[in-house]
Amino acid sequence: MGMQDQFKDKAKQASDKARQAAGKAKDQASQRASQGRERSDEETRRAQQEAQDRMDQDYDA
Repeated sequence: MGMQDQFKDKAKQASDKARQAAGKAKDQASQRASQGRERSDEETRRAQQEAQDRMDQDYDA
C-alpha cells in the first residue's frame, strides 16, 4: 500500500467520522427541540387549568 492510498484511507475515515458526528448532533438538537415543545405544551395546560380553577372559585363564592 502506497503513501497515497494511506492518505486516501485516512481522509475517508475522517470524512465518515465527521458525517456521523454531524448526524448525531442533528439528532440531539431535534430531541432537545421536541422536549422544549412538550414542556411548553404542559405549561400551557397548567396555566389553563389554573385559570379555570380561579374562575370556578370566583363563581362558588
